[in-house]
Amino acid sequence: MDVVSDAISAVRVGRPSSNRVRVGGRWCVRFDPYDGAGFHVVLSGDCWLLPDGGEPVALGAGDAVLLPHGTGHVIADSPADAATLARAVPFDPAGDGSLPTLPHPHAPDRQVEMVCGKYRLDRSHAHPLLAELPPLVHLPDRAGGRPELRSALALLGGELDERQPGASLALPSLLDLLFVYMIRCWMAEGSTGAWPAALGDPMTATALRALHADPAAPWTVDRLAAEAGVSRPTLARRFTALVGKPPMAYLTWWRLTRAAALLRTTRDPLATVARRVGYGSPYALSHAFRRAFGTTPGQYRAGREALDGRTAAAPGEVLVGGALPGFRTVSPPASASGS
Repeated sequence: MDVVSDAISAVRVGRPSSNRVRVGGRWCVRFDPYDGAGFHVVLSGDCWLLPDGGEPVALGAGDAVLLPHGTGHVIADSPADAATLARAVPFDPAGDGSLPTLPHPHAPDRQVEMVCGKYRLDRSHAHPLLAELPPLVHLPDRAGGRPELRSALALLGGELDERQPGASLALPSLLDLLFVYMIRCWMAEGSTGAWPAALGDPMTATALRALHADPAAPWTVDRLAAEAGVSRPTLARRFTALVGKPPMAYLTWWRLTRAAALLRTTRDPLATVARRVGYGSPYALSHAFRRAFGTTPGQYRAGREALDGRTAAAPGEVLVGGALPGFRTVSPPASASGS
């Protein structure tokens, strides 16, 4: 697997969920903060996204937006004032895909349709590539641009329209693909983060790919430098400057991150997990794991199983129509009712 795929797979929990929503007139809904990543795709119409503590963002048809850190936010027909936002009330999640509108005599007759969803993530040991994503990644629709993302959005919209047999498998896969494409677009479009720079540097990218392809191999800096075709000092200097850790420190961190993912997603015995991530014995892995995570592998696995048992999605978690937990409607301030 490549670095981006590994970074995502290491923190994914369960399946993504989504809702198709339709609304017109005056409306305003709140998404509370959550421990995951949220996204919105505008299929038709236009609206506004107001992130907590951030500037309003105008969204139009074909736009996609990713909130990688689960930032709380509001989506509304127009930028809402503080008084409107403060009057949030719970929204009934057992809806039919339409959001309640706000009573207003001059409400515009504009219909908006979008897909709203979220990815469940385990942030206990997230890859720094995901950690350095900004609070909001806005990917506006551009004619002729981002062909992969546009194709994924078209497939997603079509799958929601058709509801063909197999949709319960197709939709999560398309949502996963959408997540990858949104991160890829962020990396490709002038991001100033350290990790886009690291993956754009041929020497460092080659070393990272080698470590991720076979973390259990008996790597040394010399062997890694030979893989990258450079001298040992050159690789050590360049890798540390771009990644933020020396090569062997990064390898240790990645091995333990992989071990945590295997403990969370498989029933493999500890000896098998240790072998797969490059530790010579369960004891050696357990000692290193406890240093990094503050708990033993067995305790970590039991704790993650208990957490997943409380938050696991029901079969067919992908929802079409209805509303995500955390949606809230807001009523307009009294002074606005006659304006």
